[in-house]
Amino acid sequence: MSEHRRKPPQPQGGGRAAARRGQSGSASGRRAAPRGATGSLADSYGTSSQESDSYGPGGEERPYGGRAEARRAAQRSTGGGRRRVAEPGRGGRRGAPTGRGRASDPGRKRFIDYPRAGKYGVARWVPSWKLVTGLFIGFIGGLVAIAGVGYALVSVPNVAETATSQNNVYYWSDKTEMVSTGGETNRQIVNLAQIPKAMQYAVVSQENKTFYTDSGIDPKGIARAVFNMARGGNTQGGSTITQQYVKNARLDDQSQTVTRKFKEIFISIKVGATVKKDEIMAGYLNSAYYGRNAYGIQAAARAYFNKNAQDLDPGECAFLAAMLKGATYYDPAGARSIDPANATPDANARRALRQMQDTLDKMVEYGHLSATERAKYTALPEWQNPRSNTQLKGQTGYLVDLAKAYLINNKIVSADKLQQGGFSIYTTFDKKKVSELEAAVKKVRKENIDPKKRPTKDTYVQFGGASVEPSTGAIRACYGGEDATTHFTNNCDSTGAQVGSTFKAFVLAAAMKWGVRDPDLGESQAQDERTVVNAKSLFSGKNDLKIKNYDGSIWKNEEGKEWLQENDGKQSYGSPPKYQIDLREAMRESVNSAFVQLGMDVGLDKVKESAMDAGLKENSLAGTNFPSFSIGISDPSAIRMAGAYATFAASGKQNEPYSVEKVTSKDGDVFTHEAKPQQAFDKKVADNVTDVLKTVVEDGTGTNAQLTGREVAGKTGTTDKNKSALFVGYTPQLSTSIIMFRLDDDETKKNRTFLEMYGTGGQEKIHGASFPSEIWHDYMEQALKGEKSIDFPTPEPIGEIVNEEPSPTPTPTPTETESATPTPTPTPSQTLITPTPTASESCRFDWQCSDAGGTDNGGTDGGVTSTPTATSTDTNGGNSNGNGNGGLFGGSSG
Repeated sequence: MSEHRRKPPQPQGGGRAAARRGQSGSASGRRAAPRGATGSLADSYGTSSQESDSYGPGGEERPYGGRAEARRAAQRSTGGGRRRVAEPGRGGRRGAPTGRGRASDPGRKRFIDYPRAGKYGVARWVPSWKLVTGLFIGFIGGLVAIAGVGYALVSVPNVAETATSQNNVYYWSDKTEMVSTGGETNRQIVNLAQIPKAMQYAVVSQENKTFYTDSGIDPKGIARAVFNMARGGNTQGGSTITQQYVKNARLDDQSQTVTRKFKEIFISIKVGATVKKDEIMAGYLNSAYYGRNAYGIQAAARAYFNKNAQDLDPGECAFLAAMLKGATYYDPAGARSIDPANATPDANARRALRQMQDTLDKMVEYGHLSATERAKYTALPEWQNPRSNTQLKGQTGYLVDLAKAYLINNKIVSADKLQQGGFSIYTTFDKKKVSELEAAVKKVRKENIDPKKRPTKDTYVQFGGASVEPSTGAIRACYGGEDATTHFTNNCDSTGAQVGSTFKAFVLAAAMKWGVRDPDLGESQAQDERTVVNAKSLFSGKNDLKIKNYDGSIWKNEEGKEWLQENDGKQSYGSPPKYQIDLREAMRESVNSAFVQLGMDVGLDKVKESAMDAGLKENSLAGTNFPSFSIGISDPSAIRMAGAYATFAASGKQNEPYSVEKVTSKDGDVFTHEAKPQQAFDKKVADNVTDVLKTVVEDGTGTNAQLTGREVAGKTGTTDKNKSALFVGYTPQLSTSIIMFRLDDDETKKNRTFLEMYGTGGQEKIHGASFPSEIWHDYMEQALKGEKSIDFPTPEPIGEIVNEEPSPTPTPTPTETESATPTPTPTPSQTLITPTPTASESCRFDWQCSDAGGTDNGGTDGGVTSTPTATSTDTNGGNSNGNGNGGLFGGSSG
């Protein structure tokens, strides 16, 4: 060890080193004195190199470890040296405290001096004015930056669909308004030019007097709204017209939240800067809510004054501006259902008058109205009571349903677009004819149907009817039921009731178009070798006729049972033993047996094709593989039956029934109907069918339908068990079908069944010749009143007489010696009666309820004969409406 490092012996008495330690206040022993205790640099960093390592300046003895400490201090000050500097708080090489001989490091200055350095006690926690000023400037700068970014990033949303949601306006065929309804919201948008200046100035004066000069927001109002929200209140009172427009039409959000409010503010600023004031004003007045389910100024004008917006006077404008405050408490009609205590008519009227007068005064104050004009409006304007739900009452609801179904099912306007509204829909419905058809039904019902008098017979009686124009297919009138707001099934469109003998016209048309098959040929050849028939062709009119296939074999069902066709009243027609009658007589008397056999001879596939050619829909045709198909077990709608008979009236040209002529939106035309008639039958086929149907009205079952000075063709129809009855008839100008049936009108019940009408209306039995033909007559007399009488075309000869007996061979004249044989007396027409199997109420058709015998009987009543087997897969054919669709909104489009 170097002698310079050897520590000399310590004097016992202490000496100068001890004195120095005493002066520095250090503890005795080997602990080094704190650095800088004397304030001398030598105390901290050592002596110069010329001085002794063992003694300090002036010959003082250096304390133990002083040289090492000095060297380390020198290294620290110069950044050099290889030895590691002792870490703060730890001893040196010999355990001496690091604090000896070193001053405190001044350190770096903090960016935010908080708590404040160099301060003690409470003063350390009091921020300096520099800190406060800096934070304030930073906060304001941050808000400006956020606002700038928000303004740059926010986009003005499109006008919300619900804000443009409007009613659809339906028009009669004469272009007068029928009803305004159908959209989700009662609204119809109008241009600003159609809104009076007084209405614009009324809302500006009352809501936002700086509207035309502000940037779209009111800072004071916003602050007030935020304060209200902080207190748990709402944001009302802080919105400009621009903000209300944004909230109603752009955001489609009425929630009372801070997030929504700030979003509204940013968008309002941008709308105020980018959208013209007139556009904002028009959007606001067309989207605001005025009460009475009226959104927009046009709907409000109609709801309160039954006039258009452009016809409002200043007093009415001020009144409607008051409604914007909240119609619950300003509508003079009151709103007791919402607030019975405060929203009474009297209280609301007082509030409305006070608010209206205040608005008028402000209009004068701001120069928007002269004092002279203002003086005219000192009382509430004459307002009308709110409408009850009467717009769709009576037949109107049924007509609207038909028009909507036509548009949707034919993909003209989607259901969503219709719900959004805004369409003008010009229908085919003739207001006069609709009223007259309803009146004819009501007359018969009032005079004959009395549920109180005959509760088991007259309860649940329903009617349906439709009129179609043969030349175009336009539906001119419908009767859907007593009231569309209480009875929801549209009886002119869909009932499920069978049409009975009115179907026989299509069998005759098939026989005149394709002819009957040759029984002497094979099946495939017989399809090609046919004989067209005429009205003089002969068929059996025998009751309980055994039905044959075209080749003469007896028709049997899959159970091997033969089937006997029954006539109405179990009556046979014609002379025995063959009881032959021609087709004209068979149609006139509605003889089932003759037409069932005719259908078998023509082929049921051709009968079905004929019905569809005339205009019936396939999904309404039931039991197409069974003999009874020919006599009306199908259930097409009243519209479809009127349309199909209209094909005969138009000499074979078939026009699809339709209910809408044109649709327009605010952007222009959407749809215009174009007639596309199809030649379904040759003219001579259709005209010959008409000629036979004329006989029914002239001297057959349809004489009740005769019209004064007009030719009429038509057919009665009555169904099995007297569950429905019809009359379908036409003139060259109009074809109409009327249906009557009994069915529980509680549409929530499952498995509803048609009820018998024996005894209904005090009559033993309901036929198409009774109430239906009476309604048809009364309606058509009025519907055609004033129109020129037009005769049907004279039919061209058609077909051959089939089944005609050959002329008898002349009998040789007897000689005088021969005794003459007396001429036998003709056998009178017979009535053959075969017991009808008893059917349970759950049976729809007789064949479902037949006994185990070897034969089945067809139905009675001159109309429907039930199909003979329960295995048919198409007995429920569905319904086809007058718009080419099955049911109201379903099915294929036509």
